[in-house]
Amino acid sequence: MANQAISGTLFKKMVTNGAVNLKNNHKEIDHLNVFPVPDGDTGTNMQMTMMAGIKEVNSLDSQSIIDISKILSRGLLMGARGNSGVILSQFFRGVYSEIAKIDNGSATVQEFIQALVGGYQMAYRAVMDPVEGTILTVVRESAEKVLREQSSLNSVEEVLKLYLEQARETLIKTPDLLPVLKEAGVVDSGGAGFIKIIEGWVMALEGNMLNESEAQFTPTKEHYHGAENLGAFDIKYGYCTEFIVKLHKPEKFNENFMKDPLSQMGDSLVVVTDDDLLKVHVHTNQPGVALTLAQKYGDIQTIKVENMRIQHSTIMENAPTEHTHEEIKKPNKPKAKFAVIAVASGEGIREAFTELGVDLIIDGGQTMNPSTESFVKAVESLNADHILILPNNKNIILSAEQTLDLCPDRSIRVLKTKSIAQGYASLMAFDPSQELDDNFEQMMSIVENMRSGEITYAVRDTELNGVTIKNGDFIGITRSEILVSNPVRIETAKALLDDMIDENREIITIFYGNDADEDEIELMVAHAKKLNPDIEVDLIDGKQDIYSYIIAVE
Repeated sequence: MANQAISGTLFKKMVTNGAVNLKNNHKEIDHLNVFPVPDGDTGTNMQMTMMAGIKEVNSLDSQSIIDISKILSRGLLMGARGNSGVILSQFFRGVYSEIAKIDNGSATVQEFIQALVGGYQMAYRAVMDPVEGTILTVVRESAEKVLREQSSLNSVEEVLKLYLEQARETLIKTPDLLPVLKEAGVVDSGGAGFIKIIEGWVMALEGNMLNESEAQFTPTKEHYHGAENLGAFDIKYGYCTEFIVKLHKPEKFNENFMKDPLSQMGDSLVVVTDDDLLKVHVHTNQPGVALTLAQKYGDIQTIKVENMRIQHSTIMENAPTEHTHEEIKKPNKPKAKFAVIAVASGEGIREAFTELGVDLIIDGGQTMNPSTESFVKAVESLNADHILILPNNKNIILSAEQTLDLCPDRSIRVLKTKSIAQGYASLMAFDPSQELDDNFEQMMSIVENMRSGEITYAVRDTELNGVTIKNGDFIGITRSEILVSNPVRIETAKALLDDMIDENREIITIFYGNDADEDEIELMVAHAKKLNPDIEVDLIDGKQDIYSYIIAVE
C-alpha cells in the first residue's frame, strides 16, 4: 500500500536504510572523487557523516518525525566530515527546518516535498561559493522537479521515485557543468553518494531493509578513471580542516566573523552555526591559524585536519597499471628491533624527523591533538620488537601513554617530550644497536638537559606570570611558560635566545615556519653567535604553522 504520509517510524527506517546503502557502497564513491580536491575520500566522509547521525537517531525513543529529523540534523552536524559531509548535514538541516513547521508527528506528501526543497536551499546557503555540477545541483534539480510535479504526486513513493529519477539524470550531466569531472571521466562523487542515500529510502518504502556489509568494491584499471586520470594535480590548499566550536556568546556571533578571514586563506569554505555550535570546513595551508581564529569565539570541541596532498599521492601510488590486473603480493618487511613514532606537523619538520629514523609520523601538535586510537593504530601497523613514542606536546603525552594498557602485548616506551624541539633533540641520542631501556634513558637525558622554545602570537590581552600580553603581540615560550611578549618579533626572538643560550651550549637548531622572514633568521643567527661564538647553528625549513620559530638548544 502506498504511503500518503511519512511517520517518524517510517522516516527513521528510510534514513537508516539510506545510510547503510551508502556505507555498503562508499568505496565506489571514493574512486569518483576529483572535486574540489582529488583526495579519494568523499564516500568515506559521507558515510561517516550519515552513520554519526543514525547513531543519534537510534538512541531516540520518540516516534515523531519532528524529533527524529531534529536529532538527525544535530548528529550529522557533529559528525560531518569533509566538504561533502558538511553539505550533506546542511541538506538534512534544511529538511528539519521545514518539518519543524508541521502540526503533528507525520509529514504529508506536500510537506515532505517542501522539506526536500528546504534541504537544497539550506545546502546552498551554507556554501561560500556554490559550484554547479556537484551534489548541490543534484539536490536542487531533484527537488525542483518534484515541486513542479507535486499536483500529480499522490504518495511518498511517487515523490521519491521521481526525485531519484531526476537525481540520476542530473548526475549524468555533471561532467558537462564541471570541466574537471569531464577531464577525469567521472560524474560528481558527492552527487553519486547522495543517490545511494535516496536509493536506500526507496528500498525502505518497498520493504527492503539492508544490513551493513563490508564494501566489496575492488577497483581494476578500468575503475581508476577518476583522480588517476588527472595525473599530477596541483593542490593549492593542502589541508582539509574541520572543527566544531562551542560559542561563548552565540547571540553576538556572526558567521562573517569566520567567513571573511577564512575566505582569504583558503577555499571550499563552509561555515554553519546551529544554536551555540559553530561548524567550519575549509581547505587551507594554515590550519593552525584557522583554529586560533576560532578560539576567539569559543571552545573547540572537535578537530580534524588531513593532508590532501598525501591522500592524492597515495591514490596515484596505489592506482593499478596495465601490469597489475592480478594481485601482487608485497614481500613482508623483516621485523625490526626498534620502531619510532613521533607526533609532528609541518612538512619540513616531518622530513627532518624521518631523516633521523622516525618510522611513522602522526599529524598533530598544539591545536590538533591526535587521539589514543591514532597511537594504537600506529603501534599495530609497525612490525618491531620495541616501539618508542615521541608525543612532542605535553597535552598529547597522556593519549600516547594509553597505548601501554591498550597494547599490552607490545613493548612500548613513551618519552615525555613536550615540544618538537625536545623530540628532535632526543633522536640525536637514539642508537638502534642499544637496548630499549638504555635508549630510553639516554634520550630522556637529552630532553632533561636541553632547552626548547617557541615563538608564536597572542590572540587576546592577558597577563601571565608577570608578563603583560597584548593581542597580536609575539610571545616567546620556554619551560612551558611565556617568557616575553613584544609587538616586534625579532625582539621577542632575541629575548628568548638570551634566556636559552649560555657558554656551555653547543648546538642550536631553529625550525622556521611558513611566516618566517629570511632577514629575521639571519639576525637570530647573529644574536645566537653573539651570545656564544662557538655555538653551532642548524637551520631547518619546518614549514610549520602557528609557530614562527621552534628552537632547540643543546
